[in-house]
Amino acid sequence: MSSKNLSTRRRFLQGMAATGATGLYLTSSSRVTGYQSPNDRPVFATIGLRNQGWAITSKTTKFADFAAFADVDANVLGTNLQKIKERTGKEASGYNDYRKILERDDIDAVMIATPDHWHTKVAVEAMLSGKDVYCEKPLTLTIDEGKLIEKVVKKTGRVFQVGTMQRTESGQRFLQAIALIREGRIGDIRKVTCGIGGATASPVLPVVDTPKGLDWDRWLGPAPKVPYRALPEMRKGYGGGVPLYTNCHYAWRNWYEYSGGQMNDWGAHHVDIASWAMGAADTGPNKITPVSFSLPVEYSKGYPMVGDQYNSPTKFEIQANMPGNIPLVITSEGDNGILFEGTRGRFFVNRGKIVGKPVEDLANRPLPEGAVEKVYGGKVSENHSANFIEAMASREQPISDVWSHNRSIEICHLANIAIRLNRGLKWDPKSREIVGDPEANAFLGRESRKGYEIDM
Repeated sequence: MSSKNLSTRRRFLQGMAATGATGLYLTSSSRVTGYQSPNDRPVFATIGLRNQGWAITSKTTKFADFAAFADVDANVLGTNLQKIKERTGKEASGYNDYRKILERDDIDAVMIATPDHWHTKVAVEAMLSGKDVYCEKPLTLTIDEGKLIEKVVKKTGRVFQVGTMQRTESGQRFLQAIALIREGRIGDIRKVTCGIGGATASPVLPVVDTPKGLDWDRWLGPAPKVPYRALPEMRKGYGGGVPLYTNCHYAWRNWYEYSGGQMNDWGAHHVDIASWAMGAADTGPNKITPVSFSLPVEYSKGYPMVGDQYNSPTKFEIQANMPGNIPLVITSEGDNGILFEGTRGRFFVNRGKIVGKPVEDLANRPLPEGAVEKVYGGKVSENHSANFIEAMASREQPISDVWSHNRSIEICHLANIAIRLNRGLKWDPKSREIVGDPEANAFLGRESRKGYEIDM
C-alpha cells in the first residue's frame, strides 16, 4: 500500500476514535461498511493458518485487507496464500517467521491462531511492535502468561480481542441466556454446569520423520525440544489431512506442553459465559475440587511419566466454588453446553439451542425491549471480527477483552493443575495465587525454551 493510502487510512481510524463517529458495538455487520473503501480498510496479517486461522481470516476479509501470512508449515502457508488470492483477488506475502510481519509498519493488526503455547509470545511482541491483536482462545498456556498480557495491553494501549466468539455470535443465544438470568427468570442462581465433552487416549506414538515442509523446531518454539511423533492413520473431517495421532497438527490440544485438553478448548468458551452470567467476570473461585478424573498416562508430582502418548484428561468432573458459594461444575459428561439452575427454574444453552421452561415462557412473557443489548453496554455485535475492528476505531476494548477472559480461563488452568496434582486447591482471586501450596503455585508459570523467550 502506498504511503498516501496508509496515511489516509490511519487518519480515518484516528478520526473515528476522536469524533465518536461510530459505535463500538454493532447491530449488524453493515455498520463497518465504511471500511470497504480501499483507502480506509485496516490492513491485517494472520499468524498460524491451519483450520481456525483460516476461519477467522475468511470472515474478516469483508472488513479488512490481508497483507501477510505466517506459518511454520510451508504447505499450510502456500495453501492459504492461494486461498486469500482466490477470495480477495489480492496477493499476500508469506513468511515462515512471524517476526517479519511485526517488522512491517503497514500492518495495523494481527490475528493469531497458532497452537496455544505460542500465543503469549506472539501477542506480546505484536503489541510492542504497535499492532492491535485478535488472538484465538484459550489465550494462554499458564496463568502468569495472562498477567503478562494484561500488563502489556495496559502499557501499550493496544486493542486486544480474544476469540471467544460466543459473546457475539451463535445467534446471540448466550447473550439471551444472560439476559434471562439478569431479568430474574430463574430466580437466584444455585448451580451452573458446563458440559465440555471428553477426549480419547492415544496409542504409543513412535518417533518418525518430520513431514516435508514443517519447521518442527520453530513449531515447538517455547515448548521443550522433543522429537516429532505420529502414526500413519490420517484424520478425516474437520482438521483432516494430517495424522490422527500425533504430537503436532490438530492433536496438540491433547498435550499439556502445548495446550490444556478439553478443559482449555471448550472450557474457554463455556466457562467464560458461565462466569459472565454469574457476575464473576472480574473475579474467580476460592476453591477448585477435582471430584473425579481419568488421565491417559501415569503422573508423578504433576508431570507425565512418558512422552509418547496424549497426557491431558479424557474424563473429568471439576467443581469450582464461585462467589456466593455457588458451584460451577465442569464435566466431560452430558450434552455440550451450559445448564443454569436457579431457585425458580432452569434452562440449557449451547450454540444450537436454548431450551427450558423459562425459555418457553418467553412466548407469553418476552424479555423487555433491549434486554439482550443491555447485557453488554447497550449495543451488540453479530460478528466477532467486526466487533474487533470497531474497537480498533474507537480505541476501546472489545466484547471479549483480556481481563474477563483471563478470569475465566484461570478456572480452567486451575482445574488442570488440580487434576495433575490430584488434590483440591485454594485460590485467592485478589492476589491470583494458590493458597498454601508452593508446589501447585509453581504451575502458574513456565520457562520458555532457550532461544524462544519473549522479546520484551
